[in-house]
Amino acid sequence: MEFDNIECVSSSDGLDEDEIHHHNLQHHLHQFASSKPHNVNNHNNGNTIVVGGPTAIAPATSVHELLECPVCTNSMYPPIHQCHNGHTLCSTCKTRVQNRCPTCRQELGDIRCLALEKVAESLEFPCKFYNLGCPEIFPYYSKLKHEAICNFRPYNCPYAGSECSVVGDIPFLVAHLRDDHKVDMHTGCTFNHRYVKSNPREVENATWMLTVFHCFGQYFCLHFEAFQLGMAPVYMAFLRFMGDETEARNYTYSLEVGGHGRKLTWEGTPQSVRDSHRKVRDSHDGLIIQRNMALFFSGGDRKELKLRVTGRIWKEQQNPETGVCMPNLCS
Repeated sequence: MEFDNIECVSSSDGLDEDEIHHHNLQHHLHQFASSKPHNVNNHNNGNTIVVGGPTAIAPATSVHELLECPVCTNSMYPPIHQCHNGHTLCSTCKTRVQNRCPTCRQELGDIRCLALEKVAESLEFPCKFYNLGCPEIFPYYSKLKHEAICNFRPYNCPYAGSECSVVGDIPFLVAHLRDDHKVDMHTGCTFNHRYVKSNPREVENATWMLTVFHCFGQYFCLHFEAFQLGMAPVYMAFLRFMGDETEARNYTYSLEVGGHGRKLTWEGTPQSVRDSHRKVRDSHDGLIIQRNMALFFSGGDRKELKLRVTGRIWKEQQNPETGVCMPNLCS
């Protein structure tokens, strides 16, 4: 590791815009009424769609297709545009296709598919992360907001050395870090790392190190790196929790670096890997060592950086008898 396409409706000729919207709405409602309703008991079923509260529509795929943009295949939200032939697409893709319908190649103009927008208002959908465990069902226009913060949404790869686009749950990402990024894996809640750099004055390309620790049945990422802060390089060590922020608050960690009878210590709560590596680093939430102090700790002729960073992780647990929080240290 280096330190150093979809047709909504077709309108008849001679219909004005208001008639088109009315025709579209009747078409959608007729299509929904022809579906077989069933009782909605299992919210975890990915094929369950709730329309207007107690009325259920199946299959879900037909409804999803109506609201799917034929260009980007994402769900469409107002304003939903349509051409004179009734083909729809989302507002983002309208500019991408140079105002030409991707289905019939006719000019799009500024016609809104109000019928489809109104139909969408009456729908409820399960969260798209239902297959990952989310049991929630939301009105169509609230679903997107929830999915952005859903606790069951996949995590981004926490690897700092490249812009890795891999996403997944924690067990998958742990295996990904180990097998694809060759990250060192350790078991236990204490660590002792030695960081050596031949030229401590050069940090044009930030040098870094990542180690994954497994303790208390959880995984933690220990980052150590150098980067430019103002006019001088600094060295920083910090811990990230591989899980959500609410779980991260259950843990505390400490870091220590020193030499020649002097030492710096840091104690804090690990931030979640939900926050990007850069966000955590730029917040300076960790042990920061200025270059002069780092060279002092290194000793010798101060031409080579030699830092030893030690630390531990513990979990706060409340004593049932006294109500006092006591640190639980892993063995």
